[in-house]
Amino acid sequence: MTRIALSLWLVCFSLSAWPQQAQTQLPRVTLQAGLFQIDAQVAATPAQREIGLMFRQDMAPHEGMVFVFEQASKQCFWMKNTLLPLTAAFVDEDGTIVNLADMKPQTTDSHCSDKPVRFVLEMNQGWFAKKNIKKGFKLKGPLFKG
Repeated sequence: MTRIALSLWLVCFSLSAWPQQAQTQLPRVTLQAGLFQIDAQVAATPAQREIGLMFRQDMAPHEGMVFVFEQASKQCFWMKNTLLPLTAAFVDEDGTIVNLADMKPQTTDSHCSDKPVRFVLEMNQGWFAKKNIKKGFKLKGPLFKG
């Protein structure tokens, strides 16, 4: 085995041999949805966004994760290695929810924004519906303009 092939094999083996872990120590931001506060982890780097809420066993009802992108673009999410049923809110720069998508755990179904967005907020599935928060609702917080 050549040195390069051996190195590649070791990298692949080490990545697959270690169990993946949930990221729970990301910075947090408080977002406001009407009367309701959301304690959201902030996934701002490509690596943080790639892992997202994968491997999480549970999440408190008032918690979520907000994915922050450098510029507005069409965003699509899927749930491979995500154990919790989630709802994704695709959010404009000013905090307006463009559309919502319920997502089943451990699937590769694609759920996309209806138009370019800068943020995606994932919450436990049903959270938005229980609070009567729908498309067009405006979230508030330090991330949003206006």
